[in-house]
Order: sequence, then C-alpha cells, then structure tokens
Amino acid sequence: MSTNSYSIALCALNLGQGGKTAGDFVAAIARHMGRAREAGARLLVLPEYISECFLAWRPEGLSPDGEIAWMAGEADRILPQLRELVTRTGVSLVAGSMPHAAGEGRFTNRATAFLHDGRTIHHDKLALTPDEQDRDTWDLYPGDAVTLFELDGIRMAMLICLDVEMPALSCLMAAEAPELLLVPSMTSSLAGYSRVFGCAKARAVELMGAVAVCGTVGSTPGTTQNEETVSGAALYLPCEPGLGYDGIGAALPPVDGKGGEEPFLVVDVPIGEIRALRAGGAEVWPGNWRADGVALRKA
Repeated sequence: MSTNSYSIALCALNLGQGGKTAGDFVAAIARHMGRAREAGARLLVLPEYISECFLAWRPEGLSPDGEIAWMAGEADRILPQLRELVTRTGVSLVAGSMPHAAGEGRFTNRATAFLHDGRTIHHDKLALTPDEQDRDTWDLYPGDAVTLFELDGIRMAMLICLDVEMPALSCLMAAEAPELLLVPSMTSSLAGYSRVFGCAKARAVELMGAVAVCGTVGSTPGTTQNEETVSGAALYLPCEPGLGYDGIGAALPPVDGKGGEEPFLVVDVPIGEIRALRAGGAEVWPGNWRADGVALRKA
C-alpha cells in the first residue's frame, strides 16, 4: 500500500443523535463507518466522551457521582460491538473516549483505537479538567503514558482534548517522530474549541506532522455535566509552501449541533510530503529541539 497519501474521516458526533438504546447507538456508529468506507477512508475518528450518548437510556435514579461507573459498564458492553464494525468494514476506528475502570475503584477517560489488523490501542487522558477531577461527581484519574503505534506504515499516536494543549507532550513524542496525531475532544464553548484546535495546529508545526482533531456537538437527553458542546473537525499540517502555507489541510467550522448538524470531514493526509519535509525540505525546522541546556534567568 502506498503511504504518500492516507485518507481519514473525522466525525463531530452530535450527542443528541445517538439514539435511545445501546442498539441505536451502535447502529449510528455503523452508519458513520459505512460513510467513511464509501468515501475511501482508511480510518474514522470519533470524539471524546461519546459515552455521553449512553445517558439517553440512563437508569432512573442514577446520580451524577454514579455516572462514570455506569458509563464504564455500558462501554464494556458496547465496545466489542464497535470492534465488530471494524472487522466488517475494514476501516480502523478511534472509538472516541469512554470511562474505563482502572482498578481499585478508579476510572480513567480512555480512548480506544480498533485497528483493521486486529490490534487494539488505548490512551488514557493525561491532562484532566477540573470538572473531570471533581470528587463529588465524575472523580476521574489521569493516565501515565502515550502509546506510539504504526498503522498502514504510518507512525501515529493519540491524545485527548486538553492533552494537546500541553507542549511538554509534544517534546516527549518528538524523538519518535509521529506522523499523524489523532485527537478526540469535547468542548463546551467556542473558547474551549479555540484552545484545543489552536493548540492542535501548533503541535503540527512543532512535530512537522499532521494533527487530526474532532469534537462532539449538541447534548444528550439526560446529561447532567455537558448541557452544550461546540466543535468541528480539522486536519492541521506544517505551515509550509508545498502544503498551502497556512497549516490548514482541511477544516469544518465549529457548530453547536442544536440544528441537528453533525460535521463529517474526509481528508487525505499528505504523508509523502511530510516525510520529504522532515528529510530536509522544510523552510525552517529545528527537528527534535529541546530546551534542556537553556538557563532561565531572572533580571
């Protein structure tokens, strides 16, 4: 398979359209998988906390501090069905993120990638928001690793939402030169959207690679924590002449999903051009530059 260009699909899932049952939800994801395959995409990326859709069929009396454990249980039931969709379609899937029981009563916010070759890759969100850490509600714990993996000859990694705002993670990964960074997100306002997507664009420059990001839109009936989400979908690239100067490979603007919008972007990642830039074709790129030898002085 040629890796000069790699087609991916990014779905800004509308949380209000996830159905009223687990079966409805899986059927909705199956439609997105079919759409991605028909468009020639090799990989579909879904957003952070698509498990919010599960709250449409939450049991009566479920309190906010019980939501994470309940959604984690639903995830254990639903994720194998999403794996079956990958087997059926041949399209790899970043199945957004869902709560995961990490043992000792702790839960993480986990992104799961089902690859068409049968492998499963996980990423537990590292940088948690204050709401995620609130001990009276969701009470989540951070992960402790970034997993680098290869798919179809392309070096990839996953981060989740706030993770991509942390330059230290970019420095950590730079030595291994990931070519495509996949970033599911959820943001409640244009401010949050702008932070995540703006930082994703910066990571593309720093890593001289591609960064794909998409977030949820709308809200789920039964939600208690996320009454509104705003996002879009984008592929960011290095700001180089051969890639169009501005670092935007493709982008769909942010929406709130209240009108039923569900942005779906299919885009070709120019892997061959990225590799040529890294091999010496870039205008200015210091490579894996670090500040280890730089002193910080106070005047």
